Order: sequence, then structure tokens, then C-alpha cells
Amino acid sequence: MLLGTELEVFEPGKAVLSLAINDSLKQQHGFVHGGVISYLADNALTYAGGSLLGDSVTSEYKINYLRPGIGDTLVAQASVLSSGKSQAVCQCEVIAIQDGERRTVAFALGTIRKVGD
Repeated sequence: MLLGTELEVFEPGKAVLSLAINDSLKQQHGFVHGGVISYLADNALTYAGGSLLGDSVTSEYKINYLRPGIGDTLVAQASVLSSGKSQAVCQCEVIAIQDGERRTVAFALGTIRKVGD
């Protein structure tokens, strides 16, 4: 809520979040701070896993930054790779959109755990 993230898609095994890029999200070189990209990936992973598990939290995740986050909007597209009763392994692609052009800026993989199990 603080950053203005929108939940665009939330369906079984999938979540898509978007975030409008503004100057407050950028670091000293003029592109989106890695912490913002990481936050977006983490949230998308947890939404995707939670879509199958219910109330969930991130157990662990890894992120690879591929290129600077430059554009107007960031979109995080997450999906469940495998899910059991209490945990799910999910992947997330973070894309920067500028003038209609989409470029992958990061890719994350995480384990999402059902709360209370």
C-alpha cells in the first residue's frame, strides 16, 4: 500500500502485481532500487503460493538481477511450480515497461509456507 502496488491478477497458482515507477523508488544511478524490485518479487511469490495454500509467508527466496529497472511500470508475474499441503515453490519474473516495451529486469525463486503448519 505504501508504494502503491496493485494486485492485477490473483487466481489459483498465479499472481501479477504492478507498481508505477517514480523518483522516490530510484537509487543514485537513476534506476529502480534493487530493494524495491526484491520487495515486488517477494510479494508476488507469496501471493502466488498463498493462492493455493491460504494464509502464507515467505520461507526463503533468491533473486537474480538481470538489468537495471528503467521504465514507467514494474510488473511482477509469479506462478507456482510445485505445491504440497504446507508449502509451495514459486517463480517470479519482474518486468520493466517503458513506452510499451517489456524488459525482464529480475527473476526470483522462492519457497512459500502456509502459516500455522
